[in-house]
Amino acid sequence: MDLNTLRENSILLKDFSYNLGKIENGYTNRTLYINLSENKIESKPVTQMMKDKFIGGKGFGLWYLWNGVTPETKWNDPENEIIIAGGPLCGITQYPGAGKSLVCSISPLTGIPIDSNVGGYFGPLLKFSGWDALEIQGKSKKDIIVYIDGNKGTVEIIESPLDAIDAHVLGEQLTEMFADSEEDKRNVAVVTAGTAAENTRIGLLNFTFYDPRRQATRLKQAGRGGIGTVFRDKRIRALVVKFKGVKGDLNNPVDKSIINKAGVKLHKEICRLDDKQNKMRKIGTANIIEVMDKYDLLPTHNFKFGGHSDTYKIASTVFIEKYITQGMADGCWYGCSMACAKAADKFELKTGPYKGQLVTIDGPEYENAAGLGSNCGIFDPEAILELNFYCDTYAVDTISFGTLTAFVMECYENGIINKEITGGLELNFGNTNAALELLHQMSRGEGFGKIAGQGVHRMKKLFVEEYGADSNFLFDIGMEQKGLEYSEYLSKESLAQQGGYGLTNKGPQHDEAWLIFMDMVNNQIPTFEDKAEALHYFPMFRTWFGLYGLCKLPWNDIVPESNALSDEPAKIPEHVENYIDICNGVTGKNINKTEMIRESERVYNFQRVFNIRMGKGLRENDRVPYRSMGPVTKEEYISRAERYDNQLKELLGYDVTRESIEKKMKILREHREDQYEKLTDAVYKRRGWTNKGVPTVEHLEEIGMDLPEVLEVVKGYL
Repeated sequence: MDLNTLRENSILLKDFSYNLGKIENGYTNRTLYINLSENKIESKPVTQMMKDKFIGGKGFGLWYLWNGVTPETKWNDPENEIIIAGGPLCGITQYPGAGKSLVCSISPLTGIPIDSNVGGYFGPLLKFSGWDALEIQGKSKKDIIVYIDGNKGTVEIIESPLDAIDAHVLGEQLTEMFADSEEDKRNVAVVTAGTAAENTRIGLLNFTFYDPRRQATRLKQAGRGGIGTVFRDKRIRALVVKFKGVKGDLNNPVDKSIINKAGVKLHKEICRLDDKQNKMRKIGTANIIEVMDKYDLLPTHNFKFGGHSDTYKIASTVFIEKYITQGMADGCWYGCSMACAKAADKFELKTGPYKGQLVTIDGPEYENAAGLGSNCGIFDPEAILELNFYCDTYAVDTISFGTLTAFVMECYENGIINKEITGGLELNFGNTNAALELLHQMSRGEGFGKIAGQGVHRMKKLFVEEYGADSNFLFDIGMEQKGLEYSEYLSKESLAQQGGYGLTNKGPQHDEAWLIFMDMVNNQIPTFEDKAEALHYFPMFRTWFGLYGLCKLPWNDIVPESNALSDEPAKIPEHVENYIDICNGVTGKNINKTEMIRESERVYNFQRVFNIRMGKGLRENDRVPYRSMGPVTKEEYISRAERYDNQLKELLGYDVTRESIEKKMKILREHREDQYEKLTDAVYKRRGWTNKGVPTVEHLEEIGMDLPEVLEVVKGYL
């Protein structure tokens, strides 16, 4: 079916024409608003206040969401929104990692705002089509496709005539339909979900980019928080944007030479150093699988352990040598020489509705290998790739799936659930077939898969109420917080990383702060004050990427040769200067390192207040499961007995020679929970928050986030 046939077989529900306009200093100065309940399309101005206080990307998403919902809004209410926004640097082609967009919504898992970053071509092409953001509200009565033609200046809402829902099929079909030729496919980008997004709370969004070398439509994911579930609840089958004419100066920067200079410098670093450092161009983020195992940080058997004797079977070298296509340029946006978007080509599927087909699998990323692999006790690289593929095409967040499956497996092995409850699935650790069948059930909306797809938070409640499970034990081993499943790092021995998970806005995702090596391995932040400073700076710095439309990886997955000699090597100061240069070069601002952090503080504190407005965001919501702090079971304690015994002796002066394991575990737990509370106090103080976790009026005024509606919320909690 081509585009003309698509039009002939579908109903045009609404069309809209607009003047193409011109991007100035990174901004189009307008947002495309669509209300699906009313089939309404309109242009909304981007104000100077928005650019000053919210910058773009995640900031714009949160601001539109704040104004679109009420404190009573649930994720499946029509007023909930999905906002996709790039940022003023999104789309530049001279500096690696500038193709990111941010997606915001009220999460089906947490009930509060979720943001998820994603690569692919959609964000940049949306901007070049004339829009700083796409804001979608309401619900359609029938499945629809939204099509934006950025060269003609048209937007259409079309009733979908297509049967496909799964991402690898639908993305390919729509790319074919809307492209005029093979060459034109690079000018088309598609956003889809998948069948499992309709039946679970952990649905993701797939963003396409066309790979002309493989002649395949590939996928990148906005994975966290269930935004794909919102997407399908709104009856959106797909979003499509088409724009022809990408070139290096479309953002109309103030000074392109500054951007060129910074880009050339980083390209040379990547070319010279990547193979010596992280091998991103060979394997992407999966380069750290064996590193995490070496340092006891690779989550294994539902975060009980930090490594396994079989990790060598899923080491990065295995994927490099046997599965991931080498010697082929990769990258999910033009100009990114880091090229970490790896793929396994012509992989034959062994299960499910696509059994026997040869497919291209994007991955595995580290999180996929750890979550789908070691955390579930699966050390089979082909099983990990198959799980990875089906998570993507069904639109299931691989992190949530891995963590919730590991939780289910531990519950199964502890007799909390059994074969009768699971419908015959033998969910022991390492049972690949059971894990795959659980995933296929999520796609079909059947069996135990539909229960598991509600997430760890809701399963804990169900297992207590229906099966008489011990609620305290489930709280300890259920690796979720605020309703969001943990990402795949073992934080037991890093207090700072415990805070990096627990003291986040959206839930335990490492994109705010990854401090394990600074804290546990290198001992660079020994005091509470040091940790609090790190838990201020790094979440703010990393927030900045999401405001401007940038990827984090070029910041610290390649570092200058002289970095170790700098004053603050963990911050990669030379790269920070690069970001300041490209920001000022595009926008005409004159920010420095201090103002960079201040820009993020405004949005970060706004999101905290947004959480409070929605019923979370206080100290009690920052509690974490004990397994993220220490050993829950005797088995865990015994696996590290020497370490724990030494800590009790050296830190607490406790004589362990005659005590039972249970007593030692109790003393250790009291100490570690106390440490977390003290860390929380220190972090709140550094962030300008009260002891309850509420930003103070004085702090909001100081950082310039003293909007009347924001102050109104916090005053009710002070």
